[in-house]
Amino acid sequence: MAANVEGVRGLVAEKSGVYDLAVVGSGILGLASALAAARQGKRVIVIEKSAQPVGASIRNFGFVTVTGQRRGAHWKRALRSRDLWAEIAPQAGIEIVHRGLVLVARRPEAAAVLEAFLRTEMGEGCRLVSQAEARDIVPSLKPGAAALLHSPHDLRVESRDAVPRLTAWLREEMGVAFMTGIHVHEVAPPRIRTSEGTVEAEAAVVCPGDDFSSLFPERLRAAKLGICTLQMLRVQPATPTPFGAAVMTDLSLARYEGYSGLPESEPLRQRLEREQTEELEAGVHLIAVQSADGSLVVGDSHAYGDTALPFARESVDDLILRELDKVVDLPGRQVVQRWTGSYATRTGEVVFFDRPSDAVRILIVTGGTGASTAFALGEEAVGDLFGSHANRVEADAGALS
Repeated sequence: MAANVEGVRGLVAEKSGVYDLAVVGSGILGLASALAAARQGKRVIVIEKSAQPVGASIRNFGFVTVTGQRRGAHWKRALRSRDLWAEIAPQAGIEIVHRGLVLVARRPEAAAVLEAFLRTEMGEGCRLVSQAEARDIVPSLKPGAAALLHSPHDLRVESRDAVPRLTAWLREEMGVAFMTGIHVHEVAPPRIRTSEGTVEAEAAVVCPGDDFSSLFPERLRAAKLGICTLQMLRVQPATPTPFGAAVMTDLSLARYEGYSGLPESEPLRQRLEREQTEELEAGVHLIAVQSADGSLVVGDSHAYGDTALPFARESVDDLILRELDKVVDLPGRQVVQRWTGSYATRTGEVVFFDRPSDAVRILIVTGGTGASTAFALGEEAVGDLFGSHANRVEADAGALS
């Protein structure tokens, strides 16, 4: 397959083919790193093995989640990344489909977790709302919740549209060069050896996602990284119904560390283990977000191992849909699309960051929060590489340090 070098030849001619930074991988983390460097005035090239986006960065909710992220540095990254999404989206022609979150606590134990969350710094701006207030935002919500939390902090984009639009904006407005359909064989600045020849760059950020064998395999193997496979669905309501915010439930409180890390979460965990054993075993929790056409992206599940699983299980999809039907009324809804995704994992960590040399950084999000935290992580990695830490947040365990 011939390489797609759109936008590259002119820059090569202008800059003699020498770049300040080569980014390997054009997922959201790679694009975020390219943006951070371009904003510093660096000459940037992004090299991608696929001809178009096909990975985790487009197979997700497009839900830029602040509320519930791990307390501390990662939560701050989500805030920073959300602000950058909001800033960049109108410039890049990316639609923000809706904002905010309604979290439906169906059990008293879940309500207690929400109350504890509101007492932390993470709860600032969030509030408990009445059923009527919640239904003003999401009219299809069913009655009977023990508590309802509204957060204004989160936003939703359509990933399969947003990533290509962001790529085009970086190329056309920020001067970032892109080479696609090209394999990178070796990263050793100032030489980046590829299937189409050598690219010269003074430094590199490598964002391999869940590809642990192509570059620096010995370092990634030593990190004991794994892969999480998830299942997602697109659901079409029979009757149009607006979702003015994302919807989550008790299962999300057990999964997102901003909630599950609170002492008050233990009674909820114990009750979920008794009442929703199948869901916990399949790693199911509910996120439902709406697309511009009125359909809903709904998920997801989590299966851990050393490779991505190629086949989805209908039983897992049924568990996801069962959780959806408990909290929203969508008579006649139909599943119109199903897919799987995968991302890198590492026990207890949300970020893998490595320095193979002074001029190379490896950056992987290992907690499934790429869309939510990538822009801040890109700033941190580029700042670490070029010695500029103006936008870097305080590191926590497993983060940049």
